[in-house]
Amino acid sequence: MDPRVREHAEIVVDHSTEIEAGDNVVVSASSAAEDLTLALCETIGERGGLPFHVSFRNDRTRAAFLGGVSPEDVDTPDHELALAEAADVWIHVRAHDNVAEMSAVESDTMAAYRKAQLPVREEILDTTWVLTQYPAPADAQNAEMSTEEYEEFVWSAIGKDWAAQKAHQEEMVEILDAGEEVRIVSGETTDLTMSIEGMTTINDHAKNNLPGGEVFTAPVADSVEGEVLFDKPLIHEGHEVEDGYLRFEGGEVVEYGASKNEDVLGQVLDTDEGARRLGELGIGMNRDIDRFTYNMLFDEKMGDTIHLAVGRAYDECLPEGETGNESAVHVDMIVDMSEDSYIEVDGEVVQRNGTFRFEDGFEESEA
Repeated sequence: MDPRVREHAEIVVDHSTEIEAGDNVVVSASSAAEDLTLALCETIGERGGLPFHVSFRNDRTRAAFLGGVSPEDVDTPDHELALAEAADVWIHVRAHDNVAEMSAVESDTMAAYRKAQLPVREEILDTTWVLTQYPAPADAQNAEMSTEEYEEFVWSAIGKDWAAQKAHQEEMVEILDAGEEVRIVSGETTDLTMSIEGMTTINDHAKNNLPGGEVFTAPVADSVEGEVLFDKPLIHEGHEVEDGYLRFEGGEVVEYGASKNEDVLGQVLDTDEGARRLGELGIGMNRDIDRFTYNMLFDEKMGDTIHLAVGRAYDECLPEGETGNESAVHVDMIVDMSEDSYIEVDGEVVQRNGTFRFEDGFEESEA
């Protein structure tokens, strides 16, 4: 076994989830991630945890199920919910034999499935959980890399000094936590403002996502105004949306478009009322992720980018006792901030053309 697989497993077990003796651990992974699954179960056992491997959540079995059921017959699976309730730790490993496996599932069936899975999702989010990626050949192909090149890319992004990365990102956390209004400008196509007053900024240093490498918060739901063009593609349920465009008034999407698969973007926005509002503002800060790979787990962490998610807001970003934007979806979309772009917090530029004000090379204003 490649020693980097073992290192990957140890980061998941010791850093991301901190598994202890007696923990009931669910490892959700397809056969494409067999080596990592084996390394995880071995490492969990060495720490005294109790691993249970499930593979239903891989795309091929989900597609088979959803291809044979009517939307009105899709319901929350009690046995899967019981498993989530019994788990102390949930590890989900992404790895594909075919990245487009879900593309043939009808949109109304997929929407019904997402809604039915909400109680399971909520239970998983109440555990200690992490989502990670194994560099399977299909994912390498999707990223337009050789398998060996993709392996190096994935494990370089994962095998970081996460304490140092956390300290670097904390400087941006402090700026956002002290701020009230954020403005994002990119070229002539994006000019968006939102309030983050009272919200908490989360420092993602590979606890719930491995790799980590972003800071994120939730906007005040009705405060978002302006327009945004997402110049990186969105891959949603096997479909590629290019040049997604959203215009907001009073926090709600009032106009949308795309140069490719506009209907897919529309289906996301029509999922429920909350799908037309923003649930997240994220800023990518992992510079070992230096290229777009059609995988949001990596792409949203990419240096010199921001991402916005329509749909569900994360509870940890919200003031205590408050309920944020609620939705069955949480769909991230990316804006390249490397050129002709800046982020303002309370009228002060804190990032220009991808460089933060606490980094060398930052320019307060353009020459």
